[in-house]
Amino acid sequence: MNSSSDTHRVSPTVRWTVVYLCVWALLLIEVRTLQMLPNWAHLILGLLSLPLAFCWFRNTYLDEGTTQIQRWLTATVLFLVWWQLALVALDTFILDSARANVARWGTAVLFGIGLLWIVWAVERASVYYRRLSSERDPAPDSAKAIWNPLNLDASFYAVQWWPPRPAPLLRYVCHPGNPNVLPHGQRSRKLDQSFLALITYTFAFLLILLLFSQLGGCREIYEMPAGGGEQKQLAQVVKIKKVIRKKYIINPLSSIIFAVPPIDEVQLQLTEITKHAYQIGQGEGKGAGFSGGTFRGKVRFIRLEYSGGDWDQDYGVGGDLNMLLEYGIRTQHKVAERTESRTIDQLNNFPLGKSPPLVYMTGQQNISLSNSELKTLREYLTDKHGMLFGDNGGSRHFHNQFISMMNRVLPNVKPVPIPLDDVIHRIPYQIPYLPYVAPHGGKEALGWYKDGRWLAYYHPGDIGDAWSDGHAGVNADIWESCYRIGTNVTFYAHSEYSKWLDAQNKD
Repeated sequence: MNSSSDTHRVSPTVRWTVVYLCVWALLLIEVRTLQMLPNWAHLILGLLSLPLAFCWFRNTYLDEGTTQIQRWLTATVLFLVWWQLALVALDTFILDSARANVARWGTAVLFGIGLLWIVWAVERASVYYRRLSSERDPAPDSAKAIWNPLNLDASFYAVQWWPPRPAPLLRYVCHPGNPNVLPHGQRSRKLDQSFLALITYTFAFLLILLLFSQLGGCREIYEMPAGGGEQKQLAQVVKIKKVIRKKYIINPLSSIIFAVPPIDEVQLQLTEITKHAYQIGQGEGKGAGFSGGTFRGKVRFIRLEYSGGDWDQDYGVGGDLNMLLEYGIRTQHKVAERTESRTIDQLNNFPLGKSPPLVYMTGQQNISLSNSELKTLREYLTDKHGMLFGDNGGSRHFHNQFISMMNRVLPNVKPVPIPLDDVIHRIPYQIPYLPYVAPHGGKEALGWYKDGRWLAYYHPGDIGDAWSDGHAGVNADIWESCYRIGTNVTFYAHSEYSKWLDAQNKD
């Protein structure tokens, strides 16, 4: 009776392995797909798995019956688990740069570990089939073709398919390390097997990595700052400022003609009432922010990369960052520490409901998009409820290129002038006139309107130059108005995105 119970007893190693893998698998599914819990909960669950990992590791390595292969397998699984835990921790504390580096290097290490396991498995299988072949008696059916790639006697290993059969003068330099094949210029079966294993593993690894990226394993997430409240216009007041100039006494008999300045001058100065300026939001809740945001969410400024032109015009010299910082100051929304750029295809990395509400596009040369990029941009604007902010960087050519691109992205939506009394020109700032640095494509803002919102906002006057450190040499009222337009468009995109998220949650 005792012997029977001992037979069916589950070893501690197996028990701890099952428990640990179950906890880790549930956590991975929650983090990568469901996301029903906040990030701090993910971190706590991940930390709770550490004692299980320690016990599992301890029992595995102290068990006398554990082989070296089992120990290597334990170390491999622990690397995978702790790598994912590190990503969750860095994501929780919003250390985006560190998270990207850990993800990048962890993927490279995982590829190397997997390659070592493939080498071990292929070598072990080759030895097994060699031994099996040597023990098997010759038989008529032994001449049948072998298609198992783990068997060195496979038929396709005897065919020299790459590189091509060497010329007579080069046959003696093939595989100099293998004297058995030098006289004949034949291929090494072992080399062919190793090459096939490497190609197959690399392809499978990239395929799995691509699959996980589409399912959420390597996806990016955009989260808005939490808050809510009233969508309102920033209160303003007009004050009269009287400037007294110095009086000049002019000799009327002088041979020099003077332009007499006015004795006094009245200027209009527009000032903001700060106590009302910093509490704009969208949806239910208090404070500056959006009802669809999170406590760690931030407004980010993302510029689109594209082929054919100069997507990076003035990128990184202060324009994008200045606009982002100004938006944070003017709205009190939390903003990112730096600006970003993404290719159009990378918009696919953002899942539905976690995509950027706004992306920025500028330049002054060509815009060349593939059919897949056009489709991605169309899905981003329509399905993911995003918005495109276009800015003419300095040419009539770019104006025509942008209009042509949008006609392909949204063939059923025609551009129309956006009136100054539209909500995008009224909240949070009232825009009395459309400022521009230079009217490269007219003096009206164009928009693409569908399903009750603006999908794209295009400014023809290079307002990005006015955001830069030198403000392109324009007057203060011009670059101030350009900042206000940028603030309005950014807030509009996030506000509409917040409304859409609320509707999705109610449904």
